[in-house]
Amino acid sequence: MATDRDPIVAAHGVSFRYAGSDANALESVDLAIARGEFLAFVGQNGAGKTTLAKLFNGLLTPTTGDVVVDGSSTHKVGIDFLSKIVGYCYQNPDHQIFSNTVREEVAFGLKHHGVPAAAAAESVTEALRLVGLEHQADRYPFLLGRGERQKLAVASILALGPPVLVIDEPTTGLDLGGTRSIMRLLRQLNESGRTVIIITHDMNVVAEYAPRTVVISKGRVIRDGSTRDVLTNEAALREAFLRPPQITRVALRLHERCGFPAGILTVDEFLTAYRSRAANTTTRAAARPASRGQG
Repeated sequence: MATDRDPIVAAHGVSFRYAGSDANALESVDLAIARGEFLAFVGQNGAGKTTLAKLFNGLLTPTTGDVVVDGSSTHKVGIDFLSKIVGYCYQNPDHQIFSNTVREEVAFGLKHHGVPAAAAAESVTEALRLVGLEHQADRYPFLLGRGERQKLAVASILALGPPVLVIDEPTTGLDLGGTRSIMRLLRQLNESGRTVIIITHDMNVVAEYAPRTVVISKGRVIRDGSTRDVLTNEAALREAFLRPPQITRVALRLHERCGFPAGILTVDEFLTAYRSRAANTTTRAAARPASRGQG
């Protein structure tokens, strides 16, 4: 997808092969991500979504091609530099939590980077405030709920101040309330200027929160565009073994039968369209007798 904005992350002809594998996990990927975007990577397990994201912060390096982050090739700069630009949250937050208190967990990365104690304490306080955990600072992290531990993982990244956040499966294991809470947080962070990339299988989350969607299948980007265009194209999604949200499919079937609007992504959009059609139908029905009487 072309963008007029300055890309903060770009992949140029990127392929990647894991050691010992006889096939590429990624193949000739070209992608540009602008500053301040909110986008989703979708695809089946093993499609290459996480592999691509790990190339952005130096956890992996392209086998061929180049990834450029904030103007620097990842072939030429190390993970210490890249981690300040691209923060990465793993699918399971427990894989990156190991300190005895919430406060110590958020401070760990700052200490690693040699941030002075006073400045680190200020950054920790602000990161905990942003995710709503300021009153949990002295708790043992594993006494937090699953959603709170996800927020703690995000706070640990936020404390470093990266302009790009990559969140792998942000809603896995969360109920509806937890899902809305973490996604509202990510939307707020995006609205504050950060670039947010989510890797997810939850098409409803994609439909509601991500304006842009990148579809990855067998190591290739096969679709990249506005979420509305991508999720309402059933044939394109079928190529990646994906399906649109259920409400989108319902709207598409109604569109085929009676001309109902097809570009529906959420239940709220569906209800708005339904009420509009119902009101128009009522208005037309009320107007018919008057028209006959005038004739």
